[in-house]
Amino acid sequence: MYTPAYHKEDRIPVQHEAVRNIGFGALVTTGASGLEASHLPMLMVPEPAPLGSLIGHVARANPQWKNAPAGGEVLAMFTGPNAYVTPSWYASKAETGKVVPTWNYIAVHAYGEIAFFDDRARLREHVSRLTAAHEAGRPGPWAVTDAPAVYIETLLAAIVGFTLTITRLEGKWKMSQNRTAQDQAGVRAGLLRDGGDARTAVAEIMQGN
Repeated sequence: MYTPAYHKEDRIPVQHEAVRNIGFGALVTTGASGLEASHLPMLMVPEPAPLGSLIGHVARANPQWKNAPAGGEVLAMFTGPNAYVTPSWYASKAETGKVVPTWNYIAVHAYGEIAFFDDRARLREHVSRLTAAHEAGRPGPWAVTDAPAVYIETLLAAIVGFTLTITRLEGKWKMSQNRTAQDQAGVRAGLLRDGGDARTAVAEIMQGN
């Protein structure tokens, strides 16, 4: 991922937290069939330190898990809050006119080695943890044990789990850091005026940067 120094975020805890908040990413592998990608929920766990690992699952019918070479490098990509930035928000537009549209966004790339598993007990533990992570804070959170055991066993037979042990993490927080303070203030104000969850989230991240 191309990342100029002013957009680089290499603090591992910040990258991990972003992945946990996003929760959903793209798993990219290459094999005899060429490049393959699946869009999946994944759990970020801190072990093994310092980079941690990602745990997820794919449908057993998905050929990607069979095609990915053992021990080969794979990539998981996560895109966080993002928003279009119009040149009209820049204070420098009136001064020089030398402005163009852009996009502010967060992205985290996790590279590593993948190992697939289909042990039923391990799969049950994985989907239980994944469910608990996304049901946390909800009134009356749903749990895997709320569904009939036979039904869950049938569904577990239809998936294959994976662990991606991370060997390299890249983080990009493109939040107008290369613009003047006045331009950044204009972007934040414009995003908040336009509103919406994504624009508001980007404005808040810009404030923190």
